[in-house]
Amino acid sequence: MSSLIQIKDLRKEFEEGASTRTVIHDLNIEFSEGEFIVLLGQSGSGKSTLLNLISGIEKPTAGTVLIKNTAITELSERARTLFRRDNIGFIFQFFNLIPTLTVLENISLPLELAGKKGKDLEKQALSLLEKVGLADRYNTFPDKLSGGQQQRVAIARALLHQPMLLLADEPTGNLDEETGEKVLNLLLELTRGANKTLIMATHNPAIASLANRVLRMQDGRLQEVITREVAA
Repeated sequence: MSSLIQIKDLRKEFEEGASTRTVIHDLNIEFSEGEFIVLLGQSGSGKSTLLNLISGIEKPTAGTVLIKNTAITELSERARTLFRRDNIGFIFQFFNLIPTLTVLENISLPLELAGKKGKDLEKQALSLLEKVGLADRYNTFPDKLSGGQQQRVAIARALLHQPMLLLADEPTGNLDEETGEKVLNLLLELTRGANKTLIMATHNPAIASLANRVLRMQDGRLQEVITREVAA
């Protein structure tokens, strides 16, 4: 497997009054193409902060994050934003859909903001909607959809620009158990079929059984719990 992400001596600190709190402690790790990695840990353990550092949303106090040999930690804020837009897809716990836009408009918006419009974009978006089972709801507004349906729209939105990396922060945390399982299986089907790397932060240990690697984060440090081979 080819290495996709290399993290070297990564540290993140926050100033809290007169004291400094270290959230990520001098982390060194690599992630490969096609892996599904689960980050387990309680709230406040540093999982979301690590995802934000990998994506370049936040800058580290020290250390380097390389994605396909691009050191995003050395890019300007604008360059990090453009890199993220072109290469990374996000899936959040609370869907983050825009209520005044239809399903199709929500999915298409990120690429439209990048200057891509027209029938080809619409065709790609409708194709993804078909894959997530919502082709007949393309003209529906988010408030008319169930939580599971909204999360499927969010998955389609994250995949439309064909990113090399998917980051998911508690993507089933706002869903009931049965719906969450269906959404997770759909996400894995779409990402593994396209050999995408998926890093998911969760506090749900049941998800770990589906992952290639399970890492437990505690007090800003990672411990590898399980490693399984990526299917060819």
